[in-house]
Amino acid sequence: MKRRNFVQYAGLGTGAILMPSLLLGNNIPVEMLLEPGMDVVLKKKMADVALNTAKSLGATYADARIGRYLNQYVFTREEKVQNVVNTESFGIGIRVIANGTWGFSSTNEVTEDGIKKATQQAVAIAKANSKIQKEPVVLAPTQGHGEVSWKTPIQKDFKEVPISDKVDLLLSANAAAMENGASFVNSALFMVNEQKYFASTDGSYIDQDVHRIWPTFSVTAVDRKAGKFRTREAMSAPMGMGYEYMDGLESEKLSGPEGIKLYRNSYDIVEDATLAAKQAKEKLTAKSVEAGKYDLVLEPNHLGLTIHESVGHPLELDRVLGYEANYAGTSFATLDKWESKNFNYGSDLVNIVADKTQVGSLGAVGFDDEGVQTKKWDLIRNGTLVNYQAIRDQVHMIGQNESHGCCYAQSWEDVQFQRMPNVSLEPGKEKYSLQDMIKDVEKGIYILGRGSYSIDQQRYNFQFGGTLFYEIKNGEIVGMLEDVAYQSNTQEFWNSCAKICDKDDYRLFGSFFDGKGQPSQVSAVSHGSSTTRFNGINVINTGRTI
Repeated sequence: MKRRNFVQYAGLGTGAILMPSLLLGNNIPVEMLLEPGMDVVLKKKMADVALNTAKSLGATYADARIGRYLNQYVFTREEKVQNVVNTESFGIGIRVIANGTWGFSSTNEVTEDGIKKATQQAVAIAKANSKIQKEPVVLAPTQGHGEVSWKTPIQKDFKEVPISDKVDLLLSANAAAMENGASFVNSALFMVNEQKYFASTDGSYIDQDVHRIWPTFSVTAVDRKAGKFRTREAMSAPMGMGYEYMDGLESEKLSGPEGIKLYRNSYDIVEDATLAAKQAKEKLTAKSVEAGKYDLVLEPNHLGLTIHESVGHPLELDRVLGYEANYAGTSFATLDKWESKNFNYGSDLVNIVADKTQVGSLGAVGFDDEGVQTKKWDLIRNGTLVNYQAIRDQVHMIGQNESHGCCYAQSWEDVQFQRMPNVSLEPGKEKYSLQDMIKDVEKGIYILGRGSYSIDQQRYNFQFGGTLFYEIKNGEIVGMLEDVAYQSNTQEFWNSCAKICDKDDYRLFGSFFDGKGQPSQVSAVSHGSSTTRFNGINVINTGRTI
């Protein structure tokens, strides 16, 4: 087995493990997706049952999250529909502090009696836990917001679009791929609507309606004589948008090198599948890369994953403190480095922000899952580490008194905890296009799309692949490459950042399946960037067998 195939299959296995978390809920008829949920007045009444019960039992703080989670997934392969799944999950999660300790319980019996029982259990758990709690929970203060609401600014609600339209679109993409040389193709649409109501003893009653969408496919070309196959994944990005993302607007397509299509805020799946088939065939005969040092030109759909693993995860405060060691490790970016105020994370060009407000991103909400209004803040400024990601019961550990607003639970039945917000690299300030960047490279590789990756337990030493690779010589793209992966460590890599395209090239990468915690939960998160160049990076050839 080729190393590339081994890593790819392992990645698919991981995705399959995480999938049940996204598919949570009961199967329902499609028409039930359009039924209105619980009235907001009744939500407030039910939430007050939890808050009042908790206070009567001695809790010093309580919050309640009433959640209705609606999901629709459409799966196809070649000319056939494999499955259409519609799910709904509805219930309430109650979190309390009693005797200085957290307690949590949940129920799908959203009645006064059901909520009282769950609240009693949450308080009992907190009091039992307090017997072994060494230090009391310290909550950063937060403003009570009263009765407010927030909604993803969508133009088309996926629930109102007929399934037949979605199936026709996917099958059209499959047909386009097959007509242009694909041997196999599968495609899917993932659509999510989280209807979340949060109430707390701080005086907040927050109603939110969150939408996300992810179109994707995998095209495979086979050379039966040579016994080889190559795949090309979709160049789409999961987005915090409505079904308008599928409109494929010409105004949202960026000009890339010849034969390469780039998408932002709108996606043409048929066009992408057509090109994917041609590129999968081209990959069968592409030149294998010669190992060595190259300047890497990394487009946002690729760079987002590198940002996620080498910046997003290591700057989660619970991982920094070692609380998250059992799930994917801790972090090299320890408190002493931050406290020094001069820890060099990257070059002066590197400005990385966390942002839960970014329109169109997967992580965009008005308020996080403990009622904190979301915001944008610096993580790395001019190459220097300046902050972490922390929530209400963590920020006092770094001498701060305001939560960053990045608390999240994947459902009403899961306890909320610190999750990665959108973490993004700011674009360059001067006018500078992708074409300008390629012209400035003598020996380099242009990498697009996600591929296999590996990173150590402290998020420091890593290896990343991609979907498409193009050789750059003397300022021009001269052909496709295969068997490419690059190796570096986090500091070395970000200090090699030499040039960033301007805001006109800025795009989002995203993931529906960011896993964390025990029991594990998934969350959706985006990472924005413009195309960026990293000089003198070690490239290896992955074509050897294992």
